[in-house]
Amino acid sequence: MSKEILFISDLHISLEKPEITRRFLAFLNNRAKKASAVYILGDLFDAWIGDDDFTPPNNKIRKQLKQLSNSGTRVFLQQGNRDFLLGHKFCQDTGVTPLDDYVVIDLFGTPTLLTHGDLLCTDDLPYQAFRAKSHAPEWQQAVLSKPLLMRLLAARWYRIRSHFHKRKKSREIMDVNQQTVIRVMSEYNCLRLIHGHTHRPGIHNFTINNQPAQRFVLAAWSQDAGEVLCWDSKGYKIEDI
Repeated sequence: MSKEILFISDLHISLEKPEITRRFLAFLNNRAKKASAVYILGDLFDAWIGDDDFTPPNNKIRKQLKQLSNSGTRVFLQQGNRDFLLGHKFCQDTGVTPLDDYVVIDLFGTPTLLTHGDLLCTDDLPYQAFRAKSHAPEWQQAVLSKPLLMRLLAARWYRIRSHFHKRKKSREIMDVNQQTVIRVMSEYNCLRLIHGHTHRPGIHNFTINNQPAQRFVLAAWSQDAGEVLCWDSKGYKIEDI
């Protein structure tokens, strides 16, 4: 098996986006099996309302992730702002390893900080307030105790509400705050950061305490295309899926 490590995020899989589902299942069955590890950095699903939700295409995703983890490729998963209710049963069913909001890995000799990215968007105060509330155990338990149909309808309403709220916000507010980026990277003693969430793929070079630092932003998948950040001992490349 190759020692290559793959990073993806923001697939936003749902029944309404069949081409993304098809592309992701093909990725799991082919490209991902050639890697030693796959990191999914949040928003694998467009909405996740509980591990008891087996509506399509969730079951196909579960089965294919399990096959991949059984094949020897390690799969790691961070929660995003759309699928923060992904829980223990999903990880148990699929064999994936859950990650905290911030985690540092040794990426071929370089400490590298991984996160979904929403925590870095500190200028978006209404979202940060909602995030703090929605990650409280009491709030999550109250939501998960509701009937599945009610949660499905609530998730659809939330997606519509989120769409219109985003239209009222500037691009700058919904992007990361650079000072927050520097502060967090300093706290974790890392000069490399990989994240998603903003849907603004790119590689940003800057300095932290006069040392060169890099921020890699993963691309969101669409019905037409998907990208993977691939890393091995020789460096990185961005691969179209």
